[in-house]
Amino acid sequence: MFAYVAIGGGVGALARFLVSEVGNPKGSLPYGTWLANILGSLLLGGLVVLRTKHVLPESIWQLAGVGFCGAFTTFSTFGKETITLLQTNQFKEAIIYIASSLFLSISLVWMTFVLFM
Repeated sequence: MFAYVAIGGGVGALARFLVSEVGNPKGSLPYGTWLANILGSLLLGGLVVLRTKHVLPESIWQLAGVGFCGAFTTFSTFGKETITLLQTNQFKEAIIYIASSLFLSISLVWMTFVLFM
């Protein structure tokens, strides 16, 4: 179990790093982190549906749900980037970043449940 989480977490962290490197150019809005959080929420919603329906083996849940999604999505970076936007007086951008991140992440998980449960 721990090995699956560790492997999935390592791959998820590396994937998030790559998405952030490409999507977060210096001085820009944090599009990469935003995209990782949105995609990770969508993926996790789908995995939860599969797990709830008992079609997802526990090992895949540990690897992909707990490990990969846990490392790919990042609330701490979201918080840090929000503070950076506020410190640089990008208030409108910070509000859009917060609202769209929360709304889309939660909506995608909910929509996945509604469509596939």
